[in-house]
Amino acid sequence: MPTTTDAKILILLQPSLYTQLFASQTDRALRELGEVTFWTYRPEPGQDLTSEQLAEQIPGFDVVVTAWGSPTFTTQVLDAAQHLKLVAHSGGTIKHMLPPAVFERGISVTHAASAIAPAVAEMTILLILLCLRHACTYDRMLKVGESWESTRVIPMGEELADQRVGVVGAGYTGRRTIALLQALNAEVWVYDPYLDQESANELGVRQVTLDELLTNCPIVTLQAPATEETYHMIGARELRLLLDGAILVNTARSHIVDQDALLAELRTGRFQAALDVFDQEPLPVDSPFRGMDNVILTPHIAGSSRQARARQGKVVMEEIERFLKGKPLRHRVTREMLDIMA
Repeated sequence: MPTTTDAKILILLQPSLYTQLFASQTDRALRELGEVTFWTYRPEPGQDLTSEQLAEQIPGFDVVVTAWGSPTFTTQVLDAAQHLKLVAHSGGTIKHMLPPAVFERGISVTHAASAIAPAVAEMTILLILLCLRHACTYDRMLKVGESWESTRVIPMGEELADQRVGVVGAGYTGRRTIALLQALNAEVWVYDPYLDQESANELGVRQVTLDELLTNCPIVTLQAPATEETYHMIGARELRLLLDGAILVNTARSHIVDQDALLAELRTGRFQAALDVFDQEPLPVDSPFRGMDNVILTPHIAGSSRQARARQGKVVMEEIERFLKGKPLRHRVTREMLDIMA
């Protein structure tokens, strides 16, 4: 086991992303933990590293810091990574790059999903409030020259306090969202098949089935991960269960919702939606979603904030420090978690 100062740390982040995540103080702290090396850019700056290139560069490194766009740790990479002890991912999901073989070889894995969760939770609350108070509708009307009086045709808005909100998924972002909802005096119902009753009691939520949640909650927010189990878990049947006038927020993954079914149901005007994620990103200019007045759109930015970026780097640095000092990782990812995490 390498110790601090003699550990060799390979950074697989683009320079622009590294400076966002690792503020000067965090960068200094990381460099005090060992010898930091950045991967070589080739053939052009800004191009993602390939698995073949990683296999060439990874020999001799004890720790690798990964990010969005990092290559898959193929057998070729793992065979070359004879000294590798820890992969510290500066984002959330690790499925695209770390196959089960990584864990089978005894390599420890950690990630920074917890650092992103507060930003997603805040954005979720913002979108709910915008829908409740029809803020975007008022904005559009006034900007195209509608009279002050004409805005009175919009139904009176509602407060979030005392509303029943259904949260689908009680992972990092789900739990942060629950806490914010409860701080605003909302009643929270949760659907998550992996949430036990004891944890539900600790969270102060009512645990229900998905059908119960969709049928009884006028506000529904999706915080579930993208897994085989959650693929299109919200389809045409489930969407029809939503209450008239409901609000559906998705700041998780589009994978969870059948997009064609969602479009069809939204066209009825029966409920509002606020969407941050889509099957095709960037969202095409001719996407039907862009023309809907009962939909608020944001370009997959729920988890993006300056504070979140800084937290991500800090979490990674602290996890590396704990590992090198022989302390338990706070955000360890295990092989058993792969099937149910994002």
